[in-house]
Amino acid sequence: MDVAYYLVHAMYGGADFARKDREAAQNFVAACSELPLLVYLGGLLPGNDESTRSEHLRSRAEVGRILGQGLPVTELRAGPIIGSGSASFEMVRYLTERLPAMVAPRWIRNEVRPIAVRDILSYLVQAAERHEPLGVLDVGGEVLTFQAMMEGYAKVRGLRRLILPVPVLAPRLASLWVGLVTPIPNAIAVPLVKGVVQPVTGDPSRARTEFPEVEPLSYEKAVRLALSRIESGAVATRWSGALGSRDTYEFEDREGVLREIRTRWVQAHPDAVFRSFSSLGGDRGWLVWNRLWWIRGILDQLMGGPGLRRGRRHPTELSAGEAVDFWRVEVWEPPHRLRLRAEMRVPGRAWLEWESIPEKGGTRLVQRALFAPSGLPGVLYWYLLFPFHRFIFSDLVDSLARQATEEFSTRAEEVDQGNT
Repeated sequence: MDVAYYLVHAMYGGADFARKDREAAQNFVAACSELPLLVYLGGLLPGNDESTRSEHLRSRAEVGRILGQGLPVTELRAGPIIGSGSASFEMVRYLTERLPAMVAPRWIRNEVRPIAVRDILSYLVQAAERHEPLGVLDVGGEVLTFQAMMEGYAKVRGLRRLILPVPVLAPRLASLWVGLVTPIPNAIAVPLVKGVVQPVTGDPSRARTEFPEVEPLSYEKAVRLALSRIESGAVATRWSGALGSRDTYEFEDREGVLREIRTRWVQAHPDAVFRSFSSLGGDRGWLVWNRLWWIRGILDQLMGGPGLRRGRRHPTELSAGEAVDFWRVEVWEPPHRLRLRAEMRVPGRAWLEWESIPEKGGTRLVQRALFAPSGLPGVLYWYLLFPFHRFIFSDLVDSLARQATEEFSTRAEEVDQGNT
């Protein structure tokens, strides 16, 4: 081995995460005693008084010391990483999206130094390419308050937000509030909140000297890039793994997208399953609850949307970019995948997606309903319709599976009769 990255963090591991982090670092040092270079991603630290640091930041520093005492290390210390999926960014995203007005602790005006995920990746790659340990380097972009991070996010999203700092909200209470309002679990919210109780900015001057080619992006541009996956429609989850004949249901609230995922095992060829969902809409309709789809189309027309009047060009064939009722085809990949983007009037962006995946002599039919809400109205809209989804989308995937099975059986009988 020439170089290794140490990205292990046990914060999801419960209250004793610091002990687990300590043991993991010690085990790594013992196993890699002859490693020429280790690149470790740690966290920026507030001041020199270790007793005032949160347990989370003390643990990050302790791991760095253990690794540095046993191995040649380049330790990159970063503040909040701005990228889809980063816990810090997701906290900013959900608080800003879901709360038009919020009472926040006074210390949200403390300064932090966020960094775009692509900038931290550049530092990580170039640190390995140096082939020599550089010790500890603080990295990051512009200095902002946590309040300014939320306001900057709101600006990018076109949201108006009122934030009122007050001196009485304790870190523990604030973190519990974060856990309630956002999908971030308390095990993550508590150390994240405690980590910004003090200013955490570091000094990135040495990193800029060692890596002059890395020019940190502005916070606003980092946010725009973090949101670009949703804006470009790259929101689909992937499904893998054999499940036998089990039906499954999964609900996710992750990275700004709400997902309902239903799967059915179908005793049919993937082609038959693909045809079943590729022929939805138009004169054929939506198989189940057609009256509700019709009412939704009328309401959409009254609000200035396309409604169901556009139909579809061909009863069984599609192409990317064409219209299907009040949907637009984003992806059509025979015989496996179809994704439709809603063009109806909704407070956010919505998709329906299906996949046909060969599995154990049949096909796993995967149906996803996805929604990226725009602010609190979008969240309320989704949860208002959530009870209806249980019936509409469950019946829809069942009908698609049943239709594919019947078609496959009919064709098999025709082949048998022809052979006879």
